[in-house]
Amino acid sequence: MKIAISSTGKTIDDTMDSRFGRCNYFIIYDLDTDEYKAIENNGISSAQGAGIAAAQQILDENVDVVISGKLGPNAYRIIEGEGITMLQAEQDKISNIINEYRENKLSHQKGAGAAHAGLK
Repeated sequence: MKIAISSTGKTIDDTMDSRFGRCNYFIIYDLDTDEYKAIENNGISSAQGAGIAAAQQILDENVDVVISGKLGPNAYRIIEGEGITMLQAEQDKISNIINEYRENKLSHQKGAGAAHAGLK
């Protein structure tokens, strides 16, 4: 089982980024092997549609779970449509969030967050 976590950096010692579409990286963590990789978020440089680009990237990684702050409406719709579980976490170290996931301590996303308009 693979999970994707929005991240500020490339390792599990970095902090989760509460932004989904505009995070710097995604940590793709395989719970079966305890191995991970970091992928640069293609959505971060998008003038528009950052959430859509990020969601497509996540779909391409065949993950089962996404952990982030609130997902925007477009990303939420795409990921929900694929049946991927969306969980919400507080900003913390990625390794701590993985442990919270294993302990079933994360809450489900209860809907999309606000849409954001382009780069800031």
